[in-house]
Amino acid sequence: MIQQRANFDWMLKELADGVPGVEMIVVLSADGLRIARYGGEPDAADRVAAACAGVQSLAAAVAQELPHGDGEMKMVLIEIDEGYFYLMAAGANAYLAVLSDMTCEPGRMGGMMRDLVVRIGAHLTSPPRRNGQTV
Repeated sequence: MIQQRANFDWMLKELADGVPGVEMIVVLSADGLRIARYGGEPDAADRVAAACAGVQSLAAAVAQELPHGDGEMKMVLIEIDEGYFYLMAAGANAYLAVLSDMTCEPGRMGGMMRDLVVRIGAHLTSPPRRNGQTV
């Protein structure tokens, strides 16, 4: 189990420094609660985390329609006006989200996110909650 708002700041900064154009990085639980962030305002990071819960749920539903595979969402990339949105599974019930401008190269970002997840994924486990309490 990770502690809420765990101190991943230096690792998230390393990701931001490794790829030009990063605007915000958010580590979140599957139910959309922010665990950690780098860049951006806290309220914006909370909104991104909440929106990511819907995106990962939608991606998982679509993934289950493929005949071969485990039906789990691994990574989502959305090109938005003047930038990109990345969402990657990062541990049991945890995700890594990045917002970047257009200078960010998607292939490089995907590789850097994967490297970060490998390094910290074992520490990114968010247990399910019921009525706001950890189950």
